[in-house]
Amino acid sequence: MGAQLRIYRRRIKSTKSTAKITRAMELIAATRITKAQRAAEAAGPYAREITRAVSALASRVEDHPLLSEAENPKRAAVLVISSDKGLAGAFSANIMKEAESLTQLLQEQGKEVLTYMVGRKGVAFYNFRERPLQEQWEGITERPTYAHAQEIGSTLMEKFSQDSEEGGVDEIHVVSTEFVSMLTQTARSVRALPLEAEKIGQEELQEQEGGDTPPLYEFEPSAEEVLDQLLPQYVTNRIYFSLLESAASQQASRRAAMKAATDNAEELAKNLTRLANQARQAEITNELSEIVGGADALSGASAGSE
Repeated sequence: MGAQLRIYRRRIKSTKSTAKITRAMELIAATRITKAQRAAEAAGPYAREITRAVSALASRVEDHPLLSEAENPKRAAVLVISSDKGLAGAFSANIMKEAESLTQLLQEQGKEVLTYMVGRKGVAFYNFRERPLQEQWEGITERPTYAHAQEIGSTLMEKFSQDSEEGGVDEIHVVSTEFVSMLTQTARSVRALPLEAEKIGQEELQEQEGGDTPPLYEFEPSAEEVLDQLLPQYVTNRIYFSLLESAASQQASRRAAMKAATDNAEELAKNLTRLANQARQAEITNELSEIVGGADALSGASAGSE
């Protein structure tokens, strides 16, 4: 019974050490969530204004290669924003599941899918299954910058500008995680280009701005030339905002996972302590029984000798 008690005590010590580590990781994630939220909120006004401008341009231009869909789209680029680190619950699994669903849908439509991956977890997922990746970016998911978004956006826009016969793509999709709240993060996929499916109407913009009248724009030298310059910035900004939301979602998911791990470790330590106490009581009872039995045997032997 002494050996069993030592095992329980060893497990209690190990479990409490694990709880300390997960508690520290929970606090670190909570601190980083605040920073990521501030970064996303700071990028929000520019994202809204560039969306308003692109929407106004789209309503002026009827025929533009970045707004109109190809008659027979052959190839689609899918940008998947995963994470560089684990211990974030189902964050990476949900992203991969959404990417798999989108890839299957595009393939059913007869389109070849070119995957661009952000984050080590996503890269490892595809490499393990021996699936090809066109480009990959690692080490940027926790602290993304606009320069990172520009690099990714330039790569995708260059591919989109090429003719499909020369290996270019007809569509660009982005799979990322939307930060809804501290408790809810949703994996989603949106089509960035062509813009027609994602065009935001004036009524929706007016509703987003609290009922203000949408501004009127004048474009020089022409709406088409302004759109050529503005659309790449719009795509880059959309990628940047997705990176920021994904960073906040990753930290929120990690905080929830570490809190659950800490609670489970503390509950396990309590159960092990209860079992250790029971083992100790059983050991004491056994020793008392042996003492009483020995005393009875001695008294019986003394009585027989008399």
